[in-house]
Amino acid sequence: MTYWKSARTEDRFAIVRASFILFLAGIASAADAEPSDPSVTPLAPLINEALAHNPELIASRAAHDAAVQRERPAAALDDPMLEVGVVNAPVPSLSFRRDDMTMKMLGISQRLPYPGKRALRGQVAAADSRSISSAVEEATNRVIRDVRVAYEDLRFARTTESIIKSTQKTMRDLVTVSAARFALGEAAQSDVLKAQTEVVQLQLDLLRTRQDVAARQAELRRLLGRPAADDAIAPTSATLTELRADAGSLRRDALDRRPQIRALDALVEKNDRELELARREYFPDIELRVGYGQRDRTFDGMRRDDMITMTVEVNLPIWRKSRLEPRVAEARAMRREAEAMASAQRLETQANLEQQLALERQSWESAGLYRTTLLPQTRAVVQSTLNAYRVGRVDFLTVLDAQIRVFETEKGEADAIATHNRTMAEIDFLTGATPETIQGVQP
Repeated sequence: MTYWKSARTEDRFAIVRASFILFLAGIASAADAEPSDPSVTPLAPLINEALAHNPELIASRAAHDAAVQRERPAAALDDPMLEVGVVNAPVPSLSFRRDDMTMKMLGISQRLPYPGKRALRGQVAAADSRSISSAVEEATNRVIRDVRVAYEDLRFARTTESIIKSTQKTMRDLVTVSAARFALGEAAQSDVLKAQTEVVQLQLDLLRTRQDVAARQAELRRLLGRPAADDAIAPTSATLTELRADAGSLRRDALDRRPQIRALDALVEKNDRELELARREYFPDIELRVGYGQRDRTFDGMRRDDMITMTVEVNLPIWRKSRLEPRVAEARAMRREAEAMASAQRLETQANLEQQLALERQSWESAGLYRTTLLPQTRAVVQSTLNAYRVGRVDFLTVLDAQIRVFETEKGEADAIATHNRTMAEIDFLTGATPETIQGVQP
């Protein structure tokens, strides 16, 4: 009380004003507090929900169904052509009995591709279907990865929110301690102001974190295909799961099992067949035609025999320079493009996997250091400095710095765990892990 009575009027006003700001911050914190969290939702059910309702997956599966339906028609024959008409009818009378060559004609024709063309067309369609099927698997794995990353982002935002609230409570306790020592004349009024300022700053951090939580909720709902915006998703507590497979097997899996690479390999095969088909266009197709001509009797009643016509037609592929050779050159170019794309995808997958493996190891070791060393040490420093501050052995800045260090260390641990789990999701995506074999997902 002696220090308070001797303080200047403007100093007293500053303390009262800061206390009022702190009071308003407490009211805002209470007003903004969310209702009690709903029951937590594990990650595995959300993945299953996304696999069932994600619009991107629904569209890709429909595209694959359409590609499958194109396989049989690609190798089928063209429809036969039915011909009905009148042949050699005399113009003046249009009589069917006057001229011997006048007849009613009924014919049918069928175009037969050169041997091997139909099989190649079917192989092109089948390879295209396999490529799209692998693309569907890639889209499935991508959605799983995105759900896992969004879940980790939401979990990190929720953890950060919890850390801020806990730090706020500790800071308010520091305000109480510093205010008590100031009232006894054992501390400067700046200690109270600094503690109150940190509480208000944490309130601002809390508002930003809550906005981030809302954004992560919206992204996760989008991936799940949920139209409603009022169903909150509460993630489970952060967990750290070690990578089960060794780096060598993961590298092999990335090249052998990733669907995107298999899709491009199927595209290369498709272009191989298209190149063979373009070369087959140098050989002619055949068209068979059978016609039946019915003739009426003559005017004097004499019977005329009906007639049958059979013809074989072939197209003459003589326009090589303008039509056939460009098609072969196009097929060769498309095959080179597909091979280059497949090679580029392999190199990109290998590079990304190496980066993710390095990040996984770094984040795993960082999380371990935070948990086993940094956090216990910083918490011990806080307790020690706070006890020393109570008896006037250290200044308030030392206590404040120690508490801020704990806050940053707790956030660092949460960030390391979230980074590790995101990396696990990326590694599973690059190695083509199926929904049944993905790592770090609890049922």
